[in-house]
Amino acid sequence: MTKHFKFWIISIVAVTCIVLITPLLLAQYISMKEGATRPSFEERFPVTVDPVNKTITEDAQVNAYLESQDFSIQATTLFSSSKFEEILVRFAIAISQILENNNLALVSSEKFVTITAGLRKEEVANKFTHALGWSDGEKKEFMTIQEGLYFPGIYAVVNVASPNDVKNLVNERFALNVLSRYGTSTAEIVPLNMALTIASLIERETIGTEDMRIISGIIWNRIFAEMNLQLDATLQYAKATNKKTPVWWSEVRPQDKFIKSPYNTYIHGGLPPTPIANPSVAAIIAALNPLKTKCIFYFHDKKGDLHCTPTYKEHVALLKQYYGRGR
Repeated sequence: MTKHFKFWIISIVAVTCIVLITPLLLAQYISMKEGATRPSFEERFPVTVDPVNKTITEDAQVNAYLESQDFSIQATTLFSSSKFEEILVRFAIAISQILENNNLALVSSEKFVTITAGLRKEEVANKFTHALGWSDGEKKEFMTIQEGLYFPGIYAVVNVASPNDVKNLVNERFALNVLSRYGTSTAEIVPLNMALTIASLIERETIGTEDMRIISGIIWNRIFAEMNLQLDATLQYAKATNKKTPVWWSEVRPQDKFIKSPYNTYIHGGLPPTPIANPSVAAIIAALNPLKTKCIFYFHDKKGDLHCTPTYKEHVALLKQYYGRGR
């Protein structure tokens, strides 16, 4: 046997071992991250908005923290870890999916389901149903969790996991990442459901995390002014509710503003009855800590840049500048 041939045999065996063991290691990694402790500053969510007195306080320490790279990584990645770790995890998931598609998942019985922020509960349920082969009845049983409580992340679930098993897992993940950090003093200022509802609006109304706090400030300004929120994301949610549709977040059209739904914030004042999607930690933090702004109106241009104004007249002028029309 030549050295060249031995090299290729050893290489093939090594790669095969890595590929087959990767899903098992990934499941252990997820379990380890779930039990990891968090930095002391993150033990409680800060809050700088006061709905009762209709004020937003600029806190230098909070601003510095929320604008730091450490927070950006921790609040937006699926594991609150480094980008390098996240790349490794995504690589491991890709391998496990290849194994599954080729009926080679011999080492680990786990399935890996990635839940991103900004999904409504039907979308989350569809992902678990696809991975675990649930029936329509099982999917319906899983969706008894309230909208907005399906914390985003990567879930390792065994092949035979029941809806109740996965509900427990989702509830535990939400408790670890949100409930444990939502202090009593914060809840007295902004009730949890209110924060989650506003966070879900922020999640759907923003393109990236950079605009979250300014959008939050605009939403709070509308709440303080007791004006209708008039958010297109709520129309999208209303359009798809109680309908069998492959498009959960379809394009909003002018006639949609007259949809009869409690989620239609063009015709109903105040917040929607529940969150409209599952918010990320970044969106929850933004809901509790909006940027102070005079803006009331906003839109994103074709490049995704945000433009906001304090008056509707200025808003229309900017729309005409960027889109050649008002709305």
